[in-house]
Amino acid sequence: MMLETTISKLNGMKLSGMVEALVEQTQGVIYSDLPFEDRLGMMVDREVTVRDNRKLTNLLRGAKLRYSNACPEEIDFRTPRGLAKDALLSLIQNGWVNGKQNVIITGPTGSGKTFIACALANSACRHGHSAYYVRLPRLLQDLHIARADGSYGKLLTKLAKYAVLIIDDWGLAKFNDKERRDILEVLEDRHNITSTIISSQIPVDKWHDSIGDPTIADAVLDRLVHNAHMITMKGESMRKMQSKTI
Repeated sequence: MMLETTISKLNGMKLSGMVEALVEQTQGVIYSDLPFEDRLGMMVDREVTVRDNRKLTNLLRGAKLRYSNACPEEIDFRTPRGLAKDALLSLIQNGWVNGKQNVIITGPTGSGKTFIACALANSACRHGHSAYYVRLPRLLQDLHIARADGSYGKLLTKLAKYAVLIIDDWGLAKFNDKERRDILEVLEDRHNITSTIISSQIPVDKWHDSIGDPTIADAVLDRLVHNAHMITMKGESMRKMQSKTI
């Protein structure tokens, strides 16, 4: 009866990990000879593990990554495509996130840019940072709608709070005046406060052309490039290579 009451109280305090460990200990004879302090420590460790796993699950769900299976362990370093293993492994340590720095990934279509971006975001989530993935065309559309329905400021505030914001498919089409001003607002709110990953088929030295207005282009690049880690990918499309093996 006492055990049931204790379990009920633990569940009431949302200590599900401790409940799991307590039930396990009462059902396993291997725990009977352990000191109380050791058994209590094991219960606390289980609770910490459960909470960490729940937090990671929520962070990854909220990130809405294009490739939900992308993680550092799945990065392919064997296929020659310009990936510097040492540099990428350094990024996986997340010092760039803690330092409020950016990552810019450029390269031809199908080279794996988005997968790398998602893997870096996955690593950031594992270290407790929030992340969010969005394609640039969708982001610009959302900002346009937000202007119309009065939620523009709310959306900017939401975007500014993510520790890591992935903007994919940068520069596929030229910005119009509202779009370049909108993207500047997003980047201004994040500058030196949070980190941004940009994935683009367009080399950085061509971004002025796609942004259009020279003054705004300078402002956008200043907020993205000066403290960014650059990853330049090369080679044949990974999708084409995989299709050839089927």
